[in-house]
Parts: sequence; C-alpha cells; structure tokens
Amino acid sequence: MSEVLTAQGPQPEAQPVNEIVLTEKAASEIKNIKASNNIPESHGLRLGVKGGGCSGLTYVLAFDENPKEKDQVFELQGIKVFVDPKSLFYLSGTVLDFTDGLNGRGFVFNNPQAAKTCGCGNSFGV
Repeated sequence: MSEVLTAQGPQPEAQPVNEIVLTEKAASEIKNIKASNNIPESHGLRLGVKGGGCSGLTYVLAFDENPKEKDQVFELQGIKVFVDPKSLFYLSGTVLDFTDGLNGRGFVFNNPQAAKTCGCGNSFGV
C-alpha cells in the first residue's frame, strides 16, 4: 500500500470502496423472486442507478443473463451481481437489504453516497 505524506507524518492512502453488501434477507427474497418467476439460476442481479426520481437518481434492480463488457461482477450470498462502472461509483459501500415490516415490503438501499433521499426511498442525490 502506498503512503501519503502529511504534516502528521506518513498516512495510509485511502482505498476506494467498491464493495456492495447484500444482506441474507435481501438474498433470500431475490432467490424467491427468481424461483417464483422461473428465472434461471444462471441469471444475475443487475444493480444500478439511472437519472430520475424526485432526488435526481433512482435505483435499478433487474435480472440479466450475462454481465456486460465493463460490468463489475460480485458473488454475494450465492447470487451473481452485475454493476456497470457509472452505477458502481454511486453504489460504492451500499448495503442492499429487504424489509417486510409495518411500513411496507421491499428492498432498502442503505447508501453512504446518498446526501439526500426522497420520502419513498427510491431515489437519492449526491
């Protein structure tokens, strides 16, 4: 690891966080969705962002047969996850969870990159 020299002496250089975390609950729900919709096991989960929503960017979840050429591929909780480079920039460090509580049922993105989110939790801004 390289070091950056500062007034306080050598400091470790910050490493980019390209990790995405999938909770057990989210993984279980994804597997249930695949099974109930006859989506082949070999298909991966596409995780991404696109412009739109009340806060500027909105989350995208879909199933794809294969990753695209520049996708980052993760193996999370036994699920292949495909993320394009632009989306990875905005999703770095995100924890994808699933909730089935009093406030509703659905996937929850706990994204440290989000400076603001909308009330429904489906869009965010940086």
